[in-house]
Parts: sequence; C-alpha cells; structure tokens
Amino acid sequence: MKTRNIVIAILLLTLLAACGPQETPMPTPDIGAIQTAAAQTVVAEILATQSAEAALTPLASPTPQPTDTPAQPPTVTVTMTVGALTTPGLVGTPLGLCDDASYNLATVDVTIPDGTVIAPGAEFLKTWKIRNTGSCSWGAGYTVVFGYGERLSGQPAALTTTVTPGQEVDVSVQFKAPTTVGEYKSWWRMANARGSAFGQFFSVWIIVR
Repeated sequence: MKTRNIVIAILLLTLLAACGPQETPMPTPDIGAIQTAAAQTVVAEILATQSAEAALTPLASPTPQPTDTPAQPPTVTVTMTVGALTTPGLVGTPLGLCDDASYNLATVDVTIPDGTVIAPGAEFLKTWKIRNTGSCSWGAGYTVVFGYGERLSGQPAALTTTVTPGQEVDVSVQFKAPTTVGEYKSWWRMANARGSAFGQFFSVWIIVR
C-alpha cells in the first residue's frame, strides 16, 4: 500500500511540474533517488512481514530420543504340592485329626484306685481302661504321655495291640512313689505316632505314708 502511494505522489509531482508557470521553473525531481527510496521501503516492509511471521510460528518440539528399556526378567510360577501324612489303613485321613480318646469313670481305674496309700519310695503299676473314640486305629507308635502334675518317675508301657475305633484297651505306666509323705497326683493322656497328645486326661492319685 505504501509503495502505491509513493508512485502516485511521483506522478502528481510530474504533472504539477508540467502545468505550472514557466516563469519559475520547478526543480527537476531526482527520479533515481525516488525509486531507490521506494525500493528500500518495499524491502523494509518485506523484512518486517517475515519477522512477524517468524515470531508467530511456534518452535518445533524436539523429537524425544528413544531410551533403552531394561529387559524384565521372565515371571516364574512355582506350584507346590503339600501331602498330608496319613495313618496306615486310613488313606486320605490326616494323622492326628482322627485321633480321640475317652473313658468311663466307673471303669477307668483298673489298678491303684484314687487315694491308694503307697509306701515312700515304693514302685507300682497304674493301669487305666481307655476307649478309642476317634476314627483312626491305634497301633505302633501310640503311647501314653505325661500331661501335668507330679511325674512320679512315670515310664509308660508300650501299646502291644491294635485298637480300632470304639474299642477299649488297658494302658499302663510304671511309677515310683516319692520318699516324702504327702498326697500326689499325676495327669496323663494318649499320644499318636507323631507325639501329638489327644483325648481326655486320666490321672493317678496316691497318698504316701
């Protein structure tokens, strides 16, 4: 637009110079200088336009460089199978979970009834009648074990027979009375081949004098 105005101005000056009075001749304009100025103006406008466009153009984001991703180790799945220890003859029944024992108060004391008087230091054999109230048979490894109270040097006798569920059996412990006068109680119970005690406690009660 500015270039067009400059060109129009040049034409008007040329016309005015031709139509004016002859007495006072107007100085001849320097056409070359005018053209040079016009060219410089056009160049300046072009440069200004390019600068503005460059300022409005967003800078391109740098392309992210690929990073090395460490390789993940493969996942290993381990499957473990736990087997249950079973009682021989009863496949699938965990040992200890099927054991139980009880007794009849009227018949439990086979020997040495409660309150029996024993001489100091004397040895004696206590026998109980116990019923297998579990679902596993008792056999090798099943025995009587100490529970609590006075141990009285008790030594359990080995179980010599197989006891099926519902069957009664006599179990015994060899004791030795203390040398000190007094009353003594010792509590015992059954245990399976793994040494796990089960069932009701049964006891011996003596008077030493």
